[in-house]
Amino acid sequence: MQAGRDISVLLDIMARLRDPETGCAWDVVQTFRTIAPYTVEEAFEVADAIERGDLGDLCDELGDLLLQVVFHARMAEEAGAFGFPDVVEAITAKMIRRHPHVFGPEEARSPTMAKDAWKRIKAEEKAARRERLDAQGVAAAPSLLDDVPAGMTALARAVKLQDKAGSVGFDWNDPRAVIAKIREELDELEAEIDHGAPSPSVEAELGDVLFALANLGRHLSIDPDAALRGTNEKFRRRFSFIERRLAESGRTPSEATLDEMEALWQQAKTNPDA
Repeated sequence: MQAGRDISVLLDIMARLRDPETGCAWDVVQTFRTIAPYTVEEAFEVADAIERGDLGDLCDELGDLLLQVVFHARMAEEAGAFGFPDVVEAITAKMIRRHPHVFGPEEARSPTMAKDAWKRIKAEEKAARRERLDAQGVAAAPSLLDDVPAGMTALARAVKLQDKAGSVGFDWNDPRAVIAKIREELDELEAEIDHGAPSPSVEAELGDVLFALANLGRHLSIDPDAALRGTNEKFRRRFSFIERRLAESGRTPSEATLDEMEALWQQAKTNPDA
């Protein structure tokens, strides 16, 4: 089999990998549940390539993410549920339906109007789905927050939950109010630590702090996941600077004192390459 630009080649490859008799022993035994973590991981690697501005790597990572879609679709086809063409049809129908200002008679003269139209149509779709479930005797989701995916990163899910609650007015109007909440949560965390509270209590208070910080990012129109990724990379560069400087004297961080590493950290903060 030869590589090719046609999606049918990738579909054929996945079909052969999943063949119970001649396929790959690893691919054959996978399920939706076992593959799901890889799907999430590949999405993160796409985001990482974008963050690094590496378009060559982005091409590869998008291919890996596409493979995940093909893998899930193949397993669904084997189960008689749906196939890859159904996935394509569903998303194309959704894009056309949610962009009436492009494919229909409506107008959207600004990005805000386009986003509002998207939200309105999405809400209409959910209402129709609830009616369909009711007609089938299936209990509809009782909460506005029930459709926020549990598989999202914790920070991203926090923002999504807050967005949902904010859409019905349960929200602050000023970022400074969120900062005050963060201070309140920090005080509660510190109190738990001072009182020698059990680990679950301290963990719960730390979660409250992180939730409030995610909310601050939302109010500042900053993606907290992206902000943290940037800080993670900055920390990596600066710690690497410490390692390089110590290596010049034949030492490693484990052989240096905290004061020495702190002094080098301060140097790294003023070094444009760190």
